[in-house]
Amino acid sequence: MFNEKLYTLIKAPIVTEKSARVNEAYNQVVFKVDLNANKREIKQAVEELFKVEVLAVTTSVVKGKTKRNRTGTYKRSNYKKAFVTLSQDSEIQFEGIN
Repeated sequence: MFNEKLYTLIKAPIVTEKSARVNEAYNQVVFKVDLNANKREIKQAVEELFKVEVLAVTTSVVKGKTKRNRTGTYKRSNYKKAFVTLSQDSEIQFEGIN
């Protein structure tokens, strides 16, 4: 896989209380990924970028909410979440993220 595509495939880690609980319980890391990415591409990108062993990838598409303000209504963009299950000896640390 090309390096340019690897860096554009994974957009950001999702660091919330719920994702921290998932990490502790199931050794999973949650990423925001490109909507057109499939599970094979996500697995290959995480393995090459973070140098870890990936056991499984589960994805879900989060639908954007409809919001209102005084100028009218608008819709937030849809995005895809990837739950990446790591092997027992693999770990990803996100330094400096609160």
